[in-house]
Amino acid sequence: MGSPVSISLADLRREYTQAGLDARDLDADPLKQFAKWFEQALKAGIREPNAMVLATVGPDAQPSARIVLLKGVDQRGFTFFTSYQSRKAAELQHNSKAALNFPWVELERQVNVTGRVTKLGRAESEAYFKVRPRGSRLGALASHQSAVIRDRAVLEQRMRELEAQFPGDEIPMPDYWGGYCLAPAEIEFWQGRPNRLHDRFRYARTENGPWTVNRLAP
Repeated sequence: MGSPVSISLADLRREYTQAGLDARDLDADPLKQFAKWFEQALKAGIREPNAMVLATVGPDAQPSARIVLLKGVDQRGFTFFTSYQSRKAAELQHNSKAALNFPWVELERQVNVTGRVTKLGRAESEAYFKVRPRGSRLGALASHQSAVIRDRAVLEQRMRELEAQFPGDEIPMPDYWGGYCLAPAEIEFWQGRPNRLHDRFRYARTENGPWTVNRLAP
C-alpha cells in the first residue's frame, strides 16, 4: 500500500482586486445583467465562457455536478442540450430543480442560478441539432451517455458504423437527445473583493412576479 494522499492548500490563495460591484451598476433585469457580464467575459478572452457547472439531485438525495455548455439565454431562461439517457436527465426527471454556476475565475466573478428545468420542444432541439458539427451529431447517436461500456473501442467501432451509414450531412436527431431550459428563480452575481469581503447581489422573485435584489454578506 502506498502512502495516504495529503495535499495542503492553506497557502494557495490570492487577493481579488480587479473590480467592485455596486447596486447602482446592476440592471433591474438579471437576465440583462447576465448578458452584460457574459459580453465582458467574451471580450476578456475567457476560454469557453459558456461552460457552466450543472448540479442536479438524484432519487437518493445524492447531488451530482458536471460541466455543460450554455447554448442560449432569453426571457425563458438558460438553455442547454444533452442526452435524455444521461444521469443528469434521469435526475431532472425525478427532480426538476437544478443549479448552474458560471466560474469566470479570470474576471474574479461567478454567477449562480437556481430554478426549475423543463424540456424544450422537439422542433427547437432539431433546429439546434442540425447546426452542430457532423462529428458531434454522430457522437450523439454513438454514445448512450452514462451507460457502462467495456472500453473505448466500443465507441470508436460505433462511430465507424455510423459514418458509413450516414455518409452525407443528413443525420437524424435521436429520440433520446434534446434540449432543456432552466427558468431562474434566483440569480446571484458574485464579484471578488480584497480580504474576502466579496460583493454579492441576489435577484429573487415569486413565480411570474417582479425581481427583488438584495446584497448578501460574503
